[in-house]
Amino acid sequence: MELIRVMKNIIYSILITGLIASCASPEEKEFPESFTVTVKNPSGVDRSDVMIHLPFDKVTADFNSSAFIVLDESVEIPSQYNKSDQDYKGIVLVLDNLKANETKILTVRYKKEGESKRTYTKRTQAELSHKVGGEWKEREYIGGEFKNVDFLRVPPEHKDHSWFIRYEGPGWESDKVGYRFYLDQRNAVDVFGKKVTEPVLQKAGLDGFDSYHELQAWGMDVLKVAKSLGVGSIGYLDTAAVRVEVTDSVTCRVTENGDVYSSILTNYYGWNTRKVKTDLASRLTIHAGSRLTHCIIDVTGELDNLCTGLIKDSKAERFSKEANESGYGYLASYGKQSLNNDNLGIAVLFSYDKFMEFTNDANSHIVKLKPNQGKLDYYLVAAWEGEHEGIKTKEEFIAYLDKVAAELATPVQVTINKK
Repeated sequence: MELIRVMKNIIYSILITGLIASCASPEEKEFPESFTVTVKNPSGVDRSDVMIHLPFDKVTADFNSSAFIVLDESVEIPSQYNKSDQDYKGIVLVLDNLKANETKILTVRYKKEGESKRTYTKRTQAELSHKVGGEWKEREYIGGEFKNVDFLRVPPEHKDHSWFIRYEGPGWESDKVGYRFYLDQRNAVDVFGKKVTEPVLQKAGLDGFDSYHELQAWGMDVLKVAKSLGVGSIGYLDTAAVRVEVTDSVTCRVTENGDVYSSILTNYYGWNTRKVKTDLASRLTIHAGSRLTHCIIDVTGELDNLCTGLIKDSKAERFSKEANESGYGYLASYGKQSLNNDNLGIAVLFSYDKFMEFTNDANSHIVKLKPNQGKLDYYLVAAWEGEHEGIKTKEEFIAYLDKVAAELATPVQVTINKK
């Protein structure tokens, strides 16, 4: 009798296990391991396109970055795993919305071994493209074809209008806006206004080297930089802002080119500010659904005269907001300052502890910022009225900046729960 009872229990256990397995979702079958993440919006305002970062050293030890998904209940959320980005290494995902004071429980599912690639809509891009197969003649590159690369040590011959780098530098974009900076002695950030939400940088500069200065179906270069700080370029404040113009050497790397997050790292060795010489590393990041670029700067030594800012344009109105002790301030301008002669807003946002003063020179509106132990970060942003569902008035732009500043001051709270 005892043997019969034991056999019945075994059969019952097998049946229950089989029943549970048969009820498992396809996601649970493919990705049997899991842990949860608590995400909370601590503010009383709804948020959209919220980036969530799960640091690589905080997730469970047996996590497999080559085979995972993230679920909001039963809905799969586009995500990626950053391996090369030093600031946001680990899992990155973007929530479409997070209501005021809302708490979500997300589930990260994975399998311990193997690979399982997921396909999501590509909403960000970073690229660097230069010519190969040609030759240098003094400071011009003659012949050749453009090829996308992940890394470039800038040749000493390369200057502005050397015809070597497509649209003259690396580019990065979200589904809202695109940016580039000149990877030459100018080192200033420019803006690509987008009329569409899909990636467009791969189209720029192919049908004529600077054809992007004219309106295309996808959009155009909308900002004239000239000798200014453009939008959010890093500089050294002497009697005027000194861009990163004189260096010993420069390297540039696309660190991430993902569906929801992209980033670029540039190292400037031996930057001569005219006062001191230093090494500077610049990291530029963007995520899906956002106009913001996060600018993260490292310098050797203590430089108290770092600055950033915006081009001065007589067609645009300048305005600014100082931060309170727990908040973010901004320096901004808005008006018909685009190359298409329509409205464009540009701004930089910074935290209270980094702010030193507002000033200006002949070419730029300037904000002086203070690094902490050689580290500095701030945000740059542009909003062109021609973009898809774009901001079209100064009042809308100021309301947008106030909302962004409040969100930066009160970040979403993320807790990785133990298995």
